Amino acid sequence: MNINGILVPIVTPFDDNDNVDTDKLTTLVEAFIDKGVSGIVACGTTGEYYTFSAEERELVLTTIAKAAKGKDTAKKITLIAGINSLSTDHSIELAKQAKDLGYDGLMLSATPYSLPEQDGVIAHFEKVADVSELPIIMYNFPARVGVAIEFDTVAHLAKHPNIVGVKESSGDFSHALRMLQANFDNFEVVCGCDDQPVDFFFWGAKSWIAGAANVFPEEQVALFDATQQGDWDKAKQIMSKIYPAIHSMESGNYNQKAKAGCLKGTMDVGSVRVPLTDMPADEKTEFLALLSS
Repeated sequence: MNINGILVPIVTPFDDNDNVDTDKLTTLVEAFIDKGVSGIVACGTTGEYYTFSAEERELVLTTIAKAAKGKDTAKKITLIAGINSLSTDHSIELAKQAKDLGYDGLMLSATPYSLPEQDGVIAHFEKVADVSELPIIMYNFPARVGVAIEFDTVAHLAKHPNIVGVKESSGDFSHALRMLQANFDNFEVVCGCDDQPVDFFFWGAKSWIAGAANVFPEEQVALFDATQQGDWDKAKQIMSKIYPAIHSMESGNYNQKAKAGCLKGTMDVGSVRVPLTDMPADEKTEFLALLSS
């Protein structure tokens, strides 16, 4: 499974009746591929997967897979399905569904709400990895999940042949750097912090799963390419240009801004779903102004 480059945890377009808009979702997948991304992550945080019925989840996964595989491109697009759940056993069911629908890999966090200790975190990942037919990228996002995947836990789980990486979204770059310098075998430390990609790439990371790629796919691909060519001045230049909008996203209403700013504000993908609510009109106007500055 190739996870090098920019992978987009894609937003889910909703129509005026709050239904999944499959036509726009197809168009969005095709647009991201045209912009040069390496992969699409379905049912991630920015995809609002937690609001889906079982039928909607299958519809979203199927639509994305069909759009990606039907796109005429010389480069194979990696398809990853988020399988987060309150229940480990349910995550196993979601993993099987992703395999059946043609996905290449999985992204999985620790279980939210239950707040397991690290031995429970290990048990959760190992139980899924032991039976999954697809490779797993762990997702470390303690601000949303409630527990962190600590370094020693990562070191232990990195030895599992079916666990191939961790999306590091804690915001603690010291933690990320410790993992990057550990040089775990056949294991990738993936940038999951939209304001830290240059730092990650400088220390050897090869991929960025970026909610902000819904807004800046072309720029983020160019940033990644610059770092792989050793052109750090260009990378910093690109990051400096997109940073104000990224900082705004990281400061609040992240999902709302990922949707409002989709393809730099050129594509209307509808509102967010409750329990999220649309941001105030003045905040939206201020954010969209950052995309053209």
